Amino acid sequence: MSLDKVLAHVDADQDNALARLIELLKIESISTDPAYAAECNRAADWLVDDLKSIGFEASKRETPGHPMVIAHNDKTDGTHVMFYGHYDVQPVDPLELWDNPPFDARVEDTPNGKVIRGRGSSDDKGQLMTFVEACRAWKAATGSLPTNVSIFFEGEEESGSPSLVPFMKENAAELKSDVALICDTGMVEPNTPSIVTMLRGLVGEQITIKGPSKDLHSGMYGGPSINPIRVLTRALGALHDDTGRVTLDGFYDGVPELPAQIAEQWKNLDFDEARFLGDVGLSKPAGENGRSVLEMLWSRPTAEVNGIWGGYTGEGFKTVLPAQASAKVSFRLVGQQDPVKIRDAFRAHIESFLPEDCSVEFHGHGNSGASSMAIDHPAFEQARGALSDEWENEGVFVGCGGSIPIAGHFQDIIGTQSMLIGFAQDDDSIHSPNEKYDLRSFHKGIRSWVRILAALN
Repeated sequence: MSLDKVLAHVDADQDNALARLIELLKIESISTDPAYAAECNRAADWLVDDLKSIGFEASKRETPGHPMVIAHNDKTDGTHVMFYGHYDVQPVDPLELWDNPPFDARVEDTPNGKVIRGRGSSDDKGQLMTFVEACRAWKAATGSLPTNVSIFFEGEEESGSPSLVPFMKENAAELKSDVALICDTGMVEPNTPSIVTMLRGLVGEQITIKGPSKDLHSGMYGGPSINPIRVLTRALGALHDDTGRVTLDGFYDGVPELPAQIAEQWKNLDFDEARFLGDVGLSKPAGENGRSVLEMLWSRPTAEVNGIWGGYTGEGFKTVLPAQASAKVSFRLVGQQDPVKIRDAFRAHIESFLPEDCSVEFHGHGNSGASSMAIDHPAFEQARGALSDEWENEGVFVGCGGSIPIAGHFQDIIGTQSMLIGFAQDDDSIHSPNEKYDLRSFHKGIRSWVRILAALN
């Protein structure tokens, strides 16, 4: 059977696969720092050469920033999948907190098993090479891939992806596929493979409420003078009611209830709410009443104050009435919530609390809608079944509390559904010192992609 042959090759070739990954990890492809532009180019060239070595038609595509890598195989039948990953990495600061040089990648023994240690090992070089090694195994064991595969590697994901949308729009026809596979995610539990089907959107807003023309002595003006901090805190405190629901007009328009199939999968996860909160010194969920913690994290919208300042905040004490007060507020969105309407509703809410002698300034910090994947697409159950065959527990459809814009771009620009499948673990320390990728994740991740490619044929 072809699948058994390919899986056996994965097992036999593991040392070589690991050596290739470590070679890529040694390239210092930090995208946000112009000093590393040559290293980003070197990483792109390395990937082009590696993909060509296994029969892909691969090329480096220039952009105003760092290059993209695009590759196609020579198979034209079967489901056409487009695999996305990014070869750039986060800066390594603070360097003194690393146990070893961040680009001197190596395998280490830990109490929980062997890990691959180094910047980019989990985010995202280890993950993208997990897929490339699966393609290599199919080619080596059978001479071809089981389905039609294209590859799209970006070099600016960690620096805001300024070239991504223009590139996708200019090359939409070439990037078209039946389904997009995105590897920049992880597993909900160490033995439970996961497919992310919901990503929350984001609206960010900074507000400044202005009152008197200058800071005032509270003994001389306290009482008759309006205090912008008091105005601001009243408005922010009224964002939620006593049940934890957000009070903005129309805020829940477009928020769907969780499908029963997904709710049942989440209910069966080995997720300990008390431990999750206890790990950060908390004991009781503070969101909407009647919602589980996983619902709050993955399928419900939020409104949160991320920073607030005004008046005197230095050491000691100063009895001052401030001339202005400011805050940063963010909203995580789900379903079909409209980020423009949310921003407008928030601004109207703040303005409704302004007394006669106060004014407000707003500064938006981006907005993006949520992404919801159509799990009735046959590829989703095919991939879930393939994952279930490889891991101890059955695969599950999960949500993600954060935002991964590429998934929405595939939907909006290319018209392609995305499946987000990755093998990172919660303790991988991505973006932090001593980043790692479990050797088990690398090995079983390769085997998983081998099975998924077979299932999508």
